[in-house]
Amino acid sequence: MTNPKKILIIIQRSNGDVFLSRSLIEQLQKSLRPKSIDLLVNDDTLPIAKLIPHIGQIYTFSYLKKKNTQWAQEKDLIKKIFRKYDLSINLTASDRSVIYALLASKNAISAVEKNSKKSWWKKLLLKGTYSFDYSRHILLNNLEPLRCMGIALSKVQVVPTISKTANNSIKSKLKDLTVDKFLIFHPSAQYRYKIYPKNLRNDLLKLLNQLKLPIIITGAQNLIDLEIKKTLPILDNVFDFIGQTSIEEYLALSNLSLGYIGMDTLNMHIAAVQNKPIFAIFGPTILKTWAPWSNELELSATNNIPLQTYGKITIFQADMKCVACGQAGCDGKGKSLCLDQISPKLIFNEINDWYQNAEF
Repeated sequence: MTNPKKILIIIQRSNGDVFLSRSLIEQLQKSLRPKSIDLLVNDDTLPIAKLIPHIGQIYTFSYLKKKNTQWAQEKDLIKKIFRKYDLSINLTASDRSVIYALLASKNAISAVEKNSKKSWWKKLLLKGTYSFDYSRHILLNNLEPLRCMGIALSKVQVVPTISKTANNSIKSKLKDLTVDKFLIFHPSAQYRYKIYPKNLRNDLLKLLNQLKLPIIITGAQNLIDLEIKKTLPILDNVFDFIGQTSIEEYLALSNLSLGYIGMDTLNMHIAAVQNKPIFAIFGPTILKTWAPWSNELELSATNNIPLQTYGKITIFQADMKCVACGQAGCDGKGKSLCLDQISPKLIFNEINDWYQNAEF
């Protein structure tokens, strides 16, 4: 695996996983200087993948196509990647992604399950393996392939590049609204079980409105976000940007903001990379894996407690013994009762204390 010319990185998970792979890619580029680094991602994460520098070709896998066309998609994808790479790196432990890594290169490194009954054959066939550890932050999990290769690693997340076009577009939108300093409030997430309930969300917005500081509500044009858009209260200092920005424009908006308030989702990780103050509302998500990463401290939260602050990051969780369960809602039914137990007043008080003492 010395000086591979072509590298394939496989990330068949969510937007956050793809976004937080950039530090690995930057360090591979710096240490190995390959001619090309390609990606294989799920199609719903393609917009994020396109923003990562040093990337050549991006292959996509669609679960919808898998459902509708059986094995046709797999055959086509395998044909495109088969033995085309000097090195393949797979960041998930799923059987499919491991097989893709093995077929793409004779030199394949992959995450594997800790359970030897599931991972024995993977360890036998792969040139390098590491255990995907849910007690370790996703950034550190993603950097483990460097350790397998004996490459010194940096635990600092790389700040994303923002195009002049996206930056100018956002500045123009803000100028039209006569908005200068502002906070972002991001109420949505990829899954419903991670979303703060409507009544509590609107109570929090009414409290935030008292700051006399513009609050910009962000979101995409998907079903969940557009449903939230319909329920927003009309308030003097709250501005609805849901469905009005591309992902790159969101990067620019986040970069210009004073800080982030909202759910544990991709937008939270963007704010963390940009070293913004963060007030994150967590439900059942495993904190050790997905807490915002502090570049200043080179660490993240590891303990589940109702209120904690480290560096510029404050996290809110319910005071319940089951937190954080890591499940898709209570009993797998899609609703997380723990989110009902997080007080809007508690969140507002922390934000207000920060705002009254902040220096801008």
